[in-house]
Amino acid sequence: MRLLLLTPPFTQLNTPYPATAYLKGYLNTLGRPSVATGDGSALPISTAQADLGIETILALFSPTGLAQVFDAVEAAVEQGVSLSENSERIVRLRDEYLATIGPTIRFLQHRNPTLAHAIAGRSYLPEAARFAEVDDLEWAFGTMGLQDKARHLATLYLEDLSDLIVEALDPHFGFSRYAERLGRSAAHFDELHEALQAPKSLIGHLLLQQLDRHMATFAPDLVCLSVPFPGNLFGALLCGQHIRATYPAVKVVLGGGYANTELRTLAEPRLFDYVDFVSLDDGEAPLRSLIEHLLGQPRHGGASSPQTDLKRTFIRNAEGRVIFCNGASEKDVPQREVGTPDYTGLPLTDYLSVIEVTNPMHRLWSDGRWNKLTLAHGCYWGKCSFCDISLDYIARYEPVTAALLCDRMEELIAQTGQNGFHFVDEAAPPALMRDVALEILRRRLTVVWWTNIRFESAFTADLCQLLKLSGCIAVSGGLEVASDRLLAKMKKGVTVAQVARVTDHFTQAGIMVHAYLMYGFPTQTAQETVDSLEMVRQLFAAGVVQSGFWHRFAMTAHSPVGLHPAHFDVTRIDPPGAVDGLGPFANNDLDHLDPLGADHDRFAEGLRKSLFNFMHGVGLDFPLKSWFDFPIPGTSVPKRFIENAIAEPDQPARPRANALVVWPGRKPDLAILTQRQGKRVVRQAELLLARRQDDVVVDMPAELGEWLLAMWPKLSTQAPAPLTYAHFKADFDAAGLGTSIPGTFDAFLLSETWADWQEAGLLIV
Repeated sequence: MRLLLLTPPFTQLNTPYPATAYLKGYLNTLGRPSVATGDGSALPISTAQADLGIETILALFSPTGLAQVFDAVEAAVEQGVSLSENSERIVRLRDEYLATIGPTIRFLQHRNPTLAHAIAGRSYLPEAARFAEVDDLEWAFGTMGLQDKARHLATLYLEDLSDLIVEALDPHFGFSRYAERLGRSAAHFDELHEALQAPKSLIGHLLLQQLDRHMATFAPDLVCLSVPFPGNLFGALLCGQHIRATYPAVKVVLGGGYANTELRTLAEPRLFDYVDFVSLDDGEAPLRSLIEHLLGQPRHGGASSPQTDLKRTFIRNAEGRVIFCNGASEKDVPQREVGTPDYTGLPLTDYLSVIEVTNPMHRLWSDGRWNKLTLAHGCYWGKCSFCDISLDYIARYEPVTAALLCDRMEELIAQTGQNGFHFVDEAAPPALMRDVALEILRRRLTVVWWTNIRFESAFTADLCQLLKLSGCIAVSGGLEVASDRLLAKMKKGVTVAQVARVTDHFTQAGIMVHAYLMYGFPTQTAQETVDSLEMVRQLFAAGVVQSGFWHRFAMTAHSPVGLHPAHFDVTRIDPPGAVDGLGPFANNDLDHLDPLGADHDRFAEGLRKSLFNFMHGVGLDFPLKSWFDFPIPGTSVPKRFIENAIAEPDQPARPRANALVVWPGRKPDLAILTQRQGKRVVRQAELLLARRQDDVVVDMPAELGEWLLAMWPKLSTQAPAPLTYAHFKADFDAAGLGTSIPGTFDAFLLSETWADWQEAGLLIV
């Protein structure tokens, strides 16, 4: 059986969405007899994958594709479509756009870097309305950021063309989404179905051309459409519609994040005019069960039927009703057995590094290509009341070992030639992050990585230093409403003061911090909204948060707020025509009434505008009322709340017994000096600690210096096993140093020698 894994348009421009690579990595293991079947034989499958999003974008933004755009726009005008002044200007500059599109795309693919000089000079690219937003590139990028300036301008150039396409040809188009509105909260299928019957747009035709090329090249028996977001659904159904009409023998299965969250109560039979199967949650086990079913080789060995063979899969039965099949005995695949993601077949050098906005964390998301891995399935916290904690992708927590993760990292580096990693966890576990960092250092891997976290107290200053040494460059985490009352109500498990201290630890280590911010949580008052903005202002003023983004709270069907709205003093509003609160198609985002809360929508623009300025160090001393065009209450937050919170000690006086003591530097050099003090000859040690940036000399009694040098193999990151704090203390006591220094181990911890050593880089994590 031949499987074609497809990501429909559109996701990111700079890197492939990882779902098909994850699935291909797993399917590779099914070709190994020891893994695949109970009798030791391999499943007869082969797989290929494609990112139809980037392929369609490159076809569209090419000299040929862009010429088709202009031809289609001119034809639309002849048929009576009127254009805005901005679009008319773009059409007038047709020749300039056609002459520059090829070199500009190559520049964004890092294939034409010298073009940055021409682009940044503002004399090369044609400019339309998007460039009116460019106020001060020096302010945004600094005097040395030539490549960044040019990438930002090239992105605006593409966005101008996108505006023309949306206005004149295809209102559904977007660089990272396609017809997102049709897929978002579509309780009823009617509008989507109607749009799918309409004549195909130019983008639709380009998409299907890419699809036909893969169908002809690979000749699949089963096409798997991975739909992570609402903005991928319409493109996926266009593909399914075309496959059903043109390749009727080919089966189509749809899965991914959209199905997992939106289609759990699916009852709409018309969806199966476009696909044959819809699977839920992790795709490995359902896909394996589907393969065995289609091959006529069900694992149970009895008579084959969808109800007994399939796992977490919707089908339309002979009577035209949607039924859910979950009779397969197949268990979900343990994370240790899912294999290493396989990017084979994806055009890794063709992706576009764009800079849409000057938000530094958005820069990581949109600029450069990242290998995607997962430290742990699910969320180790799993309590936040706004989150889908009832669903498998959050609820089932299953970490992977540090050794296996680093094995996969090494495989991906060899496979892709890239050493950048984005760990796509819901919230990366601090203990596992520590172990991965130590394993990276032990293997001497050169990697850079970033991930999502919870701002919890486990992220001590020492742990953040260790993460930095291993290659961590950024973290993102939820400060959410920045109100202790509301953080407790949503069971976030952090306080604002704790977040301040943790973000300070990351910042002091040189790791960028992005804060997810939320407004509009149930019962949030105007006073609390203003106070949360003041907390955010102080965090930026203190320099401990460098990036942020405000999200409007959304009630989702699978979160505690959506499941039990009365517990949060809000009322859920069911979609029109709902039966038992559900529509027949997608059910996730829900409207609600919040009688105790403020008019949250009024605050949106002021929050957005203030945050944009805070990220650039502007307006931090402005009164909060200056960001809003309506009266707001004054803040009740003390002026130095964040500053005082950062100054509070947050570590216990004595480390945990199972904490690890690590010296990440090279082996110290020891010099023993003797000096006469009266009639006594005193031996003194100088321990030279060579760091990458400088040398540090620590003076100490000779016995202690000799002991520390002997301890180095156990403290080194190259040690076979890390040394615990309890064993470190036991070794100190066993060496008799408590009497010869003189002093106890506790006295040693309070000594200048210990402080100097910690300052030089000794870590307790």
